[in-house]
Amino acid sequence: MSTIAATGSQGATQAENAWRVMFILFLVNLLNFFDRTIPSVVMEPIRQEFSLSDFQLGLLSATFTLVYAIAGIPLGRLSDTRSRKKVLSGGLIVWSGLTAATGLAWNYTSLMLIRIGVGVGEASCAPAATSIIGDLFPTQKRARAIGIYMLGLPLGLMLAFFTVGAMVKAFDNSWRAPFYIAAVPGIILGIIVLFIKEPKRGAAETHQTTDTKMDNPIRKILQIKTVRWVIASGIMAQMAAYSVMSFMVVLLQRFYQLPIDKAALITGGIVGATGLVALTLGAQISDRLHQKSETGRLNYGGVSMIVAGIATLSALMQGQAGLAAFALLFGLGWLFFYNYYTTVYPALMDVIEPRFRATAMALYFAGQYILGGSLGPILLGRMSDNFSKSAMEATGALEMTDAFKGIGLHDAMYLVPITLALTGGFIFLAARSYLADHNAMLAEMEANMTSLSGGVRQCP
Repeated sequence: MSTIAATGSQGATQAENAWRVMFILFLVNLLNFFDRTIPSVVMEPIRQEFSLSDFQLGLLSATFTLVYAIAGIPLGRLSDTRSRKKVLSGGLIVWSGLTAATGLAWNYTSLMLIRIGVGVGEASCAPAATSIIGDLFPTQKRARAIGIYMLGLPLGLMLAFFTVGAMVKAFDNSWRAPFYIAAVPGIILGIIVLFIKEPKRGAAETHQTTDTKMDNPIRKILQIKTVRWVIASGIMAQMAAYSVMSFMVVLLQRFYQLPIDKAALITGGIVGATGLVALTLGAQISDRLHQKSETGRLNYGGVSMIVAGIATLSALMQGQAGLAAFALLFGLGWLFFYNYYTTVYPALMDVIEPRFRATAMALYFAGQYILGGSLGPILLGRMSDNFSKSAMEATGALEMTDAFKGIGLHDAMYLVPITLALTGGFIFLAARSYLADHNAMLAEMEANMTSLSGGVRQCP
C-alpha cells in the first residue's frame, strides 16, 4: 500500500533537527574531500617512487573518479529505497579503512586497486546526503543548506593542502603517513552517522508526496530537459575541477619551482579558502535571487562560470615571473567557480520528485564524473606529456627534465578556462527550461496524489 506525506496542507516545513543533522553531513563531506585530495598533494613523490608519467598520474585520478561515478548509481537507488543513514555510514567506514590501506601500496597497480575501493565507498556520500538535505529544508532555504554542506569541499581541500605536506615532512618525507592518519576520524564519524534521525521523504515539500515506486526512474529523470543541461554543465565543471585538483600542486612545484609544502599551501588558498567565501555569501545571494526570479539562481551560476573562465585564463597568461598574480587571479576564478554548487544543486532538486532524488543525484554525478571528472585529468595529463615533449624538442635537448615538464603542464592547463566557459553556457540553457520543468514536477505530484487519494495518509 502506498504511503502519503501530508505536507501540502501545512506548507513547506523545516525539520526540527535540520541543523544538527546538517552539521554531521557537513563533517562527512569534509572528510570525503580531505581523503580524496591526499593523493593530489603527494603526487610528485608517488611519481618519483613508482617512475610514472603524467598520463599515469591522470589515469590514477580518472579511475578513482570513474568508479566513484558508476558505483553512485546503485548506491543512489539504494538510498531511495533503504535507510540513507545506513548507506552513508557503511560507505564512510569502508572508504576510511581503505584510505589507511592506501599507505600500504607497494606499486602502481596496488595503489590503483585500493583507490578503486575508496571510490566505491565515497560514492555513497553525495546521493544519500543530498537526498536527506532535500527533506530537511524547504526549497527557499536549500541553496543556503547546500552551501553549508558544500563548505566541506573547500575546508576538506584546505585541511588537506595545509596539513598533508607538513605530515609528509614530519614523518621523514613519507607520502604514506597522511593516509594512515586520515582513516581514524572517518571510522568514528561513520559510527556517529548511524544515530542521526533521518527525515521522512518529501517532508519539506509544499505539495503532498507519495512513496509509490516508479518503474525505470532513470528514463523518467533523463526526460527532463533541465536535468540534461545540468548534467552537461557538470561534465564541463568537473573536467575543470578535477584537472585543477589533480595537477595544481604539481604545477606549482614544476613551473614555479616551489617545495611540496609551499606548493600545497598556495593551492589550499586558491581552491580552498575561496570556497569559504563563495559557499556562504554566494549561497545567500543565490537564495535571494531565486526569491526574486525563478531563474535568477541559475543565471547567477552561468555568469559566475564565465567570470571564472576569464580569471583563470588571465592567471595562466602571467608566466613564471608572476606567481603572486597567478595565485590571486586563479583564486578569483575559483571563488566564482564555487557558485556552481549553490546554483545548480538546488535547481536540480527543484525539478525532481522527492521519491527519486537520490537516484537523480547519483545519475547526475555519474554523468559529470565519468565524462568530466575522469576524462579531465587523463586529457590534461596526455596534453602535458605532449607539450613537454614539444618544449624539449624546441630547444634541441635530448633529455626530458622537470623544467620541460613544468612548461608542458602549464600549457595544458589552458583546458581549464575553456571548460569553465562551456559550463556557463550549459547553465544558461538549463535556466531556459527550468520553470517549465519545475511546474511539470508539481503537476506530476498533484496527479499522483489524485490517483492515490484512497491511500493511507501519514503525517511526516
